[in-house]
Amino acid sequence: MEAEAILFDFDGVILDTEWSIYESMRETFIENGHDLPLEEYVKCIGSDFNTWSPENMLEELTGKTFDWEAIGIARNKWIRKEINKLDAMPGVRETVSLCQQREMPVAIVSSSNHSWVDGWLDKLGLLKSFDHIIAREDAPRIKPAPDLYLEAVKRLKLPASKCLVIEDSLNGMKSAHTVGCPVAAIPNRITQCIDFSAAEYQYPSLVELLEEL
Repeated sequence: MEAEAILFDFDGVILDTEWSIYESMRETFIENGHDLPLEEYVKCIGSDFNTWSPENMLEELTGKTFDWEAIGIARNKWIRKEINKLDAMPGVRETVSLCQQREMPVAIVSSSNHSWVDGWLDKLGLLKSFDHIIAREDAPRIKPAPDLYLEAVKRLKLPASKCLVIEDSLNGMKSAHTVGCPVAAIPNRITQCIDFSAAEYQYPSLVELLEEL
């Protein structure tokens, strides 16, 4: 593996934020007599609900209109409480530390906003560990569009082919590949149903990737 920089997705790669978000939305579905299969829900992972919306899906299934703003307030309170219990994903701290020792640039490239990403990185004590943090405010479009990774490569001043991307979603992989970055796919319990055969590398976790670095 010949990488000169590593670009990490945030949600599901640095911190397991995605499971709590999914659980809270699935609970809303169950309360209204329907399930929310992971195979459907993963369509929005790595992007946002404009890519595919579980909210629209539930309204179509039930024929009802929901006050999503009010539902979201309660959901977000519970989600943050659950995520606050977590530490970084296995291998994150060790991988970042090794890159720092080797003076290899590391960056976050996320479709989430800075308030979300920076806030959780600060809570984990990792905010200052990354050379760049590129979030949704830093590019015109989010994943699966290539804009965020284009901005990251521009800031790093490296060829895209030398920037290894760590992703857990199909939207993220598509975004990185459009730019020309190789991808190491590390699925989590949300995205383990995705076919990542197009990725250059696949690992169960960052621990295994670290062994090759």
